[in-house]
Amino acid sequence: MIVPYKPKLEDLWFREEFMNDPETMSYNIAWGGTIPFPKEEWRDWYDRWIVHDDGNQRYYRYLLDKDRNEFVGEIAYHLDSEKNIYLANIIIYSKYRGKSYGKRGLNLLCQAAKENGCIELYDDIAADNPSVQLFLNMGFVVDYATEEVVMMKKVL
Repeated sequence: MIVPYKPKLEDLWFREEFMNDPETMSYNIAWGGTIPFPKEEWRDWYDRWIVHDDGNQRYYRYLLDKDRNEFVGEIAYHLDSEKNIYLANIIIYSKYRGKSYGKRGLNLLCQAAKENGCIELYDDIAADNPSVQLFLNMGFVVDYATEEVVMMKKVL
């Protein structure tokens, strides 16, 4: 059973671990690959994403597999004030991919966004990222596409 989990500050070790994993962050290769998330940045990030997450501007949760009692990924969305759209984020730690966590996590993210008043959810995915198919399977449509990015959209 997979559930959204609001991490505590000390749980951010998991985010640091998967963001530093080249296989997990391979989707991000066009934008630099892995992303450092050192402990000295945790407090500011935590305050912005967890402490002050009113649901209307940003939302962040780990995906917790309760049967394994392990974190398997993250789901999030935030309001992009320039485009005035809510952008989704879902990352499954590479060692847990291929086990339907992406599908279940995306479903949980859409559900949370809808409950928090979002009408539409978007995600800009690298054009060569295989997760485009996951989004299509979950009811998203291609809003537009370029050589670099596919903008996915779902009316909630």
